[in-house]
Amino acid sequence: MPVTDISHDLEGPTLTITAQFAAPVERIWEIYADPRQLEKVWGPKEYPATVVDHSLAPGGRVTYYMTGPEGDRHYGYWAVLEVDPPRSFTYEDGFAHEDFSPNTDLPISTCVSTFTAQDGGTRAVYVTTFANSESLQTVLDMGVEEGSRSAIDQIDELVA
Repeated sequence: MPVTDISHDLEGPTLTITAQFAAPVERIWEIYADPRQLEKVWGPKEYPATVVDHSLAPGGRVTYYMTGPEGDRHYGYWAVLEVDPPRSFTYEDGFAHEDFSPNTDLPISTCVSTFTAQDGGTRAVYVTTFANSESLQTVLDMGVEEGSRSAIDQIDELVA
């Protein structure tokens, strides 16, 4: 299992996920840079993602929806802020309505994904920062830790 640690700090308020992959940084980067590969790992197995728009460039936007076991859809977006291929990217992550407009009733966060070479593979650190502890608690209550672990753990199979 690639995820080696998940921690949250309500005072921060941050959620940090650390993972180790048996693939080079460039290969892990390709997953996020290619919408068809991203679909295979963005949602948990029970909620696979469909990427609709994908522009992993500063000012770009990634839109997607995850489909649940009952056919229910959950929409989201990334507003891409910074990109340093293949080392890191930063984006605003939010929930969306069906037309991909931001759903401001749910938390918006800023995510920094960083990839570094380590032990012949890649160490990935995903740090998500929220506006306040209530926003972080909302996504924790929604199962973000379990969902993120399930999603990220799929990367090993994709790069095998």
